[in-house]
Amino acid sequence: MRLHRLDITAFGPFGGAQRVDFRELSAAGLFLLHGPTGAGKTSVLDAVCYALYGSVPGARQGGSLRSDHAEPGTRTEVTLELTVAGRRLELTRQPPWERPKKRGAGTTLDKAQSWLREYDASAGAWKDLSRSHQEIGEEITQLLGMSREQFCQVVLLPQGDFARFLRADAEARGKLLGRLFDTHRFAEVEKRLADRRRAAEAEVRTGDAELLADAHRMQQAAGDAMELPGLTPGEPGLAEAITGAAAVARCTARELLTIAHCARAAAESAQVAADTALADVRETARLQRRFAEARERAGRLEERADAHRADRTRMERARKAEVVAPALELREIAETEHRRAADAETRTRALLPDTFADAGAAGLAAAARRAAEELGGLESARRAEQRLGRLVAERADLDRQERADEDVLHDAETWLGEWEATRAALQTRIESAQEAATRAEQLAVQREPAQSRLGAARQRDTLARDTDEAQTHVLAARERATEARAHWLDLKEQRLNGIAAELAASLVDGEPCAVCGATEHPAPARKIAGHVDREAEERALAAYQRADERRAEDERRLGLVREALAAATAEAGDTPTEQLTQQAEELERRYEEARRGASGLHAAHEELRRAEQERERRTAAQQEAALRTASRVARRDTLERERATLEEELTQARGDAESVAVRAAQLERRTALLTEAAEAARAAEDTAQRLKDADARLADAAYRAGFDTPRAAADALLDDAAHRELQRRLDERQSEEAAVRAALAEPETVAAAQQPPADLAGAEQAAAAAARRLREAASARDAAVSRCTELDRLSARSIAAVRRLAPLRAAHDRVARLATLTAGTSADNERRMRLESYVLAARLEQVAAAATARLRRMSSGRYTLVHSDDRAGRGRSGLGLHVVDAWTGRERDTATLSGGETFFASLALALGLADVVTDEAGGVRLDTLFIDEGFGSLDDQTLDEVLDVLDSLRERDRSVGIVSHVPDLRRRIHAQLEVVKARSGSVVRQRAGE
Repeated sequence: MRLHRLDITAFGPFGGAQRVDFRELSAAGLFLLHGPTGAGKTSVLDAVCYALYGSVPGARQGGSLRSDHAEPGTRTEVTLELTVAGRRLELTRQPPWERPKKRGAGTTLDKAQSWLREYDASAGAWKDLSRSHQEIGEEITQLLGMSREQFCQVVLLPQGDFARFLRADAEARGKLLGRLFDTHRFAEVEKRLADRRRAAEAEVRTGDAELLADAHRMQQAAGDAMELPGLTPGEPGLAEAITGAAAVARCTARELLTIAHCARAAAESAQVAADTALADVRETARLQRRFAEARERAGRLEERADAHRADRTRMERARKAEVVAPALELREIAETEHRRAADAETRTRALLPDTFADAGAAGLAAAARRAAEELGGLESARRAEQRLGRLVAERADLDRQERADEDVLHDAETWLGEWEATRAALQTRIESAQEAATRAEQLAVQREPAQSRLGAARQRDTLARDTDEAQTHVLAARERATEARAHWLDLKEQRLNGIAAELAASLVDGEPCAVCGATEHPAPARKIAGHVDREAEERALAAYQRADERRAEDERRLGLVREALAAATAEAGDTPTEQLTQQAEELERRYEEARRGASGLHAAHEELRRAEQERERRTAAQQEAALRTASRVARRDTLERERATLEEELTQARGDAESVAVRAAQLERRTALLTEAAEAARAAEDTAQRLKDADARLADAAYRAGFDTPRAAADALLDDAAHRELQRRLDERQSEEAAVRAALAEPETVAAAQQPPADLAGAEQAAAAAARRLREAASARDAAVSRCTELDRLSARSIAAVRRLAPLRAAHDRVARLATLTAGTSADNERRMRLESYVLAARLEQVAAAATARLRRMSSGRYTLVHSDDRAGRGRSGLGLHVVDAWTGRERDTATLSGGETFFASLALALGLADVVTDEAGGVRLDTLFIDEGFGSLDDQTLDEVLDVLDSLRERDRSVGIVSHVPDLRRRIHAQLEVVKARSGSVVRQRAGE
């Protein structure tokens, strides 16, 4: 990596634009960066770090990067030109900027921006690579092979940090080395093993706790028939003790179940007898109640005999009055119609003048005819008046059209005046949408590879979990196959031991033995208890073969999953899925944003087309409005002449009325009133005659039905509700009498009434006691069955839990040994070194070897740095650092070095660390280094030696920048970059070497 140019604007203490030409400074190989305190020397290095990584070193993060001396309209910007990995790049970064608003008062916030460009030597021009913060950061980190923290330690060498590193303890050194060499994966291994150990221990304790919980449940189910062992989870012998106690409890529970069965059978017999006696007593009590109720109902019927006779009399009179009902109804209808007609006549006569008060129906009809004849003579005048109204409306419509045309002309002139600005704005929208479409096409090419890689990463994670699960299945299948094979071999051995008895079973007297050939068999072998025959051995063999096939199938499936995992890992790489998801989402967001911008292209074209059509329409409308204005003048004159003629005719026709329509309305109302009054008078005369005829017919019908007057017949008549109610009472009386006679005549009821009163309460108590005894016996039997079932279930679960815990205990022992070994707490780890410390110790040993090469030269061969893995007190070992003094031959701690010795030792350490980190990062060549402070503690001779070492770094065209206040360095180093502070902000002055 070689720096060429750095441009700084409104950054840190620099209020204006400053440029640093590193090519000129690097030509001398060794250059000095100096200036007064607070001028901004370190800010130059901060600008380099910000341009590369978008942030400043950790100790200076959090503050504002913008210069307080900058003008309000000047934006903060840093541009760095460099060559890395053979590529010439230019980085430009702008932090967030709160700038003044272009319109109005106040400020607005602009987002941070970044640019990355590369110089194309063949074209002789710069080409843009990216404007994404994330893409630029990933590209620079990949090219340099270092994170920001590593860059700040390797390229910007802070001597104070390495001096503290020399005096620090092992823990502090481990933190710095861990950040530089990225050994957190080893710490993650330690943590993973510790987590697995705790998880395995928790599983074992959980299994023991579940086993003991099942034992407590068995004790609760068995009652006093089971005693638990006094052991806690994790103690040996717990499973055997619980299994034995459970067996005793199961035997006791089965004995209690047999006793409960006998007790329930006896209780069922007693309950059947009690239920039969209760049914007999209940039937006797029912019949006795039925006889008593029938006697009571007969008494109540006798008490209501008079009311029943009155109801019958009233029903007879109502049936006679039904003959008179039609005449009564006709008389009521005639009276209602006459009253309504008389009211209508009175109402219509009240609306007429007093001159018609005594007129009859014929006189009123004649007056109505005269008014209608006068109304017919006004028809022509009414048509003229309607025509005049239409003329006035047409004149008003012409005025409205004139105003509308004036509005059309004004709108057209206004719209056409803004046409050019509208067309320019739409053209701008079309161009922006076309640019967004081009950008969307470019991003679409990148989407599919990103989604494919993300899918592969997700498949990789899923297959990793499937691999662990398949591995577990394989281990379990292997264990089951081993157990099945051992069981088969045991049975085979037992069968071979008892094969004599199996052969003797096929011997027949008189036939030769298949083994010895004898025909007599005086003492054939007998089968002993537990004899294994051929069928049992074959079943065990078949079980072993099935288990072995399942094992082979699980191993084949594990191989397939591993192959798929390798393929997915090869496609997705080692990048975490979360990071790939973020990258894909960012790419998708940018693509969607570009698509949304491009989606407006068609709409913009359509809007431009509609705007052009609108312009044509408004131009045509403007011309048509001008033509209509000219044609309206002639029409208006014609309407005025016709209106004058009509008004003269109407003045003669309306007389003293306001208008012809008003006069016609007066005549129409008079005609209608006279006609209505004549009709009402005729209706009143007709209804009076019909009422008189109805009265005569009603009197004759009442006399024929046996009533003295029509009023008596009307009073005897019942409405439908009263008739139904009276008939209901008569029917109920008849039904009740029949029911009482039937109940008092039943033989069973009469016989039960002659017996003593039934003792229903005593029978119910006896039946309830028998039922209670049966329920108690049934509950005791159900409890015994439940106890046996629960004990069997819990015992089976406990045995399964004991078998399941065996492999968990073995796995816990293995993980615990590995976890304590990597954590440095195992007795096998003699130096108590953690895994991460062991890796860092190897790195520190490389750093010490690289630093010694320069330290020996700086100290004239006196000092050598060596790594020590001895334990410090009771702590852990691995990160010790000692210095060997060649003058005394003694090895001592680096904390005993003097100030000047500490400086050049820390400088050698920093340079050695830079070499090792560079190799670790992939061997990226660092052609530009910066060393910050510490030279003031050296004497002249040591300073010369240190400068000689730094000067040797210029080999192969490498340059070194020294940041220092020491005045003597200004005389020794000719290439200088001076930072001068002033009230308006700091500036840089550059001087090339002579």
